[in-house]
Amino acid sequence: MISLPRPRAAASILALALLTSACAVGPNYQRPDVKLTSAYVTPAPVAIAQPATIETWWDGFNDPMLTTVVQRALAQNLDLEQARARILQSRAMARAAGAALLPQAGATGSAARVDQSLLSPIGEIGSHLPGFERDYDDYAVGASASWEIDLFGGLRREREAALAGARSAQATAQAVRISVAADAADAYLQVRAYQARLQVANRQLRTQEDLVSLVDQRARQGVSPDRDLNTAKAAMDGVRAAIPPLQAGLDAELNRLDVLMGAQPGTYRAELEAPVALPATPALSIADGPADLLRRRPDVLAAEQALIAANAQIGAAVSDYYPKVSISGLLGYESLDSTRLFTGLGQESQIAAGLRWRLFDFGRVDAEVAQAKGRKAEALAAYRASILKATEDVENALSDLNQQQIRAAALSRQIDELTRARDQAQQAYEGGAISLVEVRDADRDLLTASDELVRARAETDRAAVAAYRALGGGWRMAEVKVAAR
Repeated sequence: MISLPRPRAAASILALALLTSACAVGPNYQRPDVKLTSAYVTPAPVAIAQPATIETWWDGFNDPMLTTVVQRALAQNLDLEQARARILQSRAMARAAGAALLPQAGATGSAARVDQSLLSPIGEIGSHLPGFERDYDDYAVGASASWEIDLFGGLRREREAALAGARSAQATAQAVRISVAADAADAYLQVRAYQARLQVANRQLRTQEDLVSLVDQRARQGVSPDRDLNTAKAAMDGVRAAIPPLQAGLDAELNRLDVLMGAQPGTYRAELEAPVALPATPALSIADGPADLLRRRPDVLAAEQALIAANAQIGAAVSDYYPKVSISGLLGYESLDSTRLFTGLGQESQIAAGLRWRLFDFGRVDAEVAQAKGRKAEALAAYRASILKATEDVENALSDLNQQQIRAAALSRQIDELTRARDQAQQAYEGGAISLVEVRDADRDLLTASDELVRARAETDRAAVAAYRALGGGWRMAEVKVAAR
């Protein structure tokens, strides 16, 4: 610490600091140049319903219960609540980094009653002096201030990194928000799919029961052998055995949906017990192309903020090559007599400038700078990888959506044909033209195709949800404003 006996000298240092504090060492951030095609490889899917705005894409399904489920999950989900709490933490860290740029001030005060030991060094000497008093009171009050002057911008780079961290936390929270909305929609669609598959299975079970009744009647009449009756009963039990796994799947999705909505499993089950048809798939707009992912996908935005923070940390490390200058001051009063505390004789003051410089540290600063540059290189690779992963997600989702639509259309035509074939087979069996085996085969084919059609329609809806998730639906990046206090 270098003491400055005259305030004018400290003022000179302060003026010099203010003149030089405009610079900040280290590289300024520049967004990497990323080459992306103007359009996706996969064509836009065929429109089935009216397109939805990407911010509230769930409304495009025109299903009020789906909208309720998603909104409830966004309001109550506990993963999302944790993400919001992480935003608060990161913003607090950014405020702390900003506060480091400003002076600090504090106040102290004390009152003490001292009983001096006569065997201590002071007591031994003082006891031989005239007027020495062993017991005395000591009063002190004062204020102090200090300021580390950010001559080379190291503190400003730290604040830049902290602000980027806050923006990254916000983007990550929005990624959680998108995932929660998509997971809630996906669980809801699977609930409706399981309910529809159960309806198909129960409808087929009733058909099999009617067939068993018919064969039993023919067997009693001696028209059909007992073998046909046993075969029909076995087919009926096979359909009945397919129902419990579907019910278990439905229960699991209902439980999953309740947890996504921040509730104990079973809380909202009654609202979804009545089966309804799967909603029509909304259309998608992908006119903006892959470049829009750089502005919309929160994981890409979070990766870029991590890159910004890593870039700023290089400057913070480089600043250690240069000296750190601080100014501190003290103004206070101290007296053994409380009545004379706030007098000129009791006043004490100090102003000082400090210098700290890492001149000989055997390459530690070099190593810290190299480490910071390595972290930036890692963050840059992660940023580029997040962009490629985002485009992959969109391409896969669009392809899945297209193919599921084609599959559902083909299955719909197949069911129409199998339904006619099954009716014709039963009429032929009743007329004695064919055996029960052919009727059973027609029933099995119709059941399988009907179940596959429900699954295909559900997978089409789920692929649309995955596409909205991949496109970063529901959010765009906003600036994080953090007060530096």
